[in-house]
Amino acid sequence: MTAYLNALGLICALGDDHPSVARTLFAGDTACMSAEGGWVPDRILPVAPVKSPLPEIPAALAQQSSRNNQLLLAAALQIEPQIRQAIAHYGADRIAVVLGTSTSGIDEASRGIASYLHEHTFPEGYDYRQQELSAPANFLAQWLDLSGPAYVISTACTSSARALLSARRLLDMNLCDAVLCGGVDSLCKLTLNGFSALEAVSAERCNPFSRNRNGINIGEGAALFLMTRQTCNEHSIALLGAGASSDAHHISAPEPTGLGAQQAMRKALRHAGLNATDIGYLNLHGTATLHNDSMESLAVKSVFPGGVPCSSTKPMSGHTLGAAGALEAAFCWLVLAPENRDRQLPPHVWDQQADPDLPPMHWVKPGDVLPQQTPRRLMSNSFAFGGNNVSLIIGDGL
Repeated sequence: MTAYLNALGLICALGDDHPSVARTLFAGDTACMSAEGGWVPDRILPVAPVKSPLPEIPAALAQQSSRNNQLLLAAALQIEPQIRQAIAHYGADRIAVVLGTSTSGIDEASRGIASYLHEHTFPEGYDYRQQELSAPANFLAQWLDLSGPAYVISTACTSSARALLSARRLLDMNLCDAVLCGGVDSLCKLTLNGFSALEAVSAERCNPFSRNRNGINIGEGAALFLMTRQTCNEHSIALLGAGASSDAHHISAPEPTGLGAQQAMRKALRHAGLNATDIGYLNLHGTATLHNDSMESLAVKSVFPGGVPCSSTKPMSGHTLGAAGALEAAFCWLVLAPENRDRQLPPHVWDQQADPDLPPMHWVKPGDVLPQQTPRRLMSNSFAFGGNNVSLIIGDGL
């Protein structure tokens, strides 16, 4: 079964709609990364925040008010007409919601607890439901008055990639006719301090696969797809295949040979009925940490021995954690969108100082375009703590 990605709502540091995100992405523009204090004590760190105003949570859902849900609502409003049309066509009980997140409303919860510790009372507007991992799916289902399956997947940096995989399975099992799927994560002190404690956060713009790489930058954003069995557009884009693995090598370090990453990529190719040579572009997980980039380059060399055009987009968007899988699938969607008439690809932004210990890669340079092959097939990788790995293949619908 083909799972069509008929509509996309998108907001991140690169922009708050399709045209602005695409312009920034294809230009390799890193201006959205800004150095800020206040997140981690005594450190100024590059972060990738959404700077545009966000919509207010409706008064009837005030208990679900959080920046995370505001980001999600901003993405949903962009495709509200298509969502309403799907509800009218299929019925509210046949629309599912499957989202990925790692922060949910934990920043609001942290401020609430801090207030309680100092003032012995929670601040006005605090509600425990803000911090529940299920909050994004609950909020979206309540806002749209949906009664189909609604749940959140939280597997760290693969969360929203797994949400797309899970959404397709719901359609395969005929548990619903359409799924609102994707991911959302907001900047918050908890994650920035956590990654800083792991010595994984760079004090400079991240530098994936460089010999000088020294850690990640964190961003925020939301990407929301409307997935159905039928295409609603003349130009159709689909989730053609997905593969997942859990090598359980270590709680935070990846398996050094990239075995689990290889398994995920090969499973995605088998699921889509494709060969490695069919892939025209690979969006790398590319966090710019020493161990992730090392294992991913080994895995890519194994799966794509002839090479594949690839790049990491995290120097532009930041690592959006639970939203990263869906956000980078959205970047692939933008490559295939009819508005991208020149078939532009996201360039790999780095200092061009290759690590001699890593196998060479076919880096996308500014101005590079998708190879002339039809139909077009793109892959996106997401890897997470605990050896949790997901690869997605996005391409022209059949």
